[in-house]
Amino acid sequence: MFDRIRTAALFGLHQATVAVGISLFPVAVFARKQLGINVPIGRLVETTGEVYEATEE
Repeated sequence: MFDRIRTAALFGLHQATVAVGISLFPVAVFARKQLGINVPIGRLVETTGEVYEATEE
């Protein structure tokens, strides 16, 4: 039972990071072009995706 709750929570976290990444995309483009700063949202999405996939196994 707790495995299902954990898997569902990690899936929700991953989906939330994807949504944040999509909504912050214009900010990331501006930060990279105008300020020379990289926003590491892609790494966060990849990490949560890997953790979610590891719990499915």
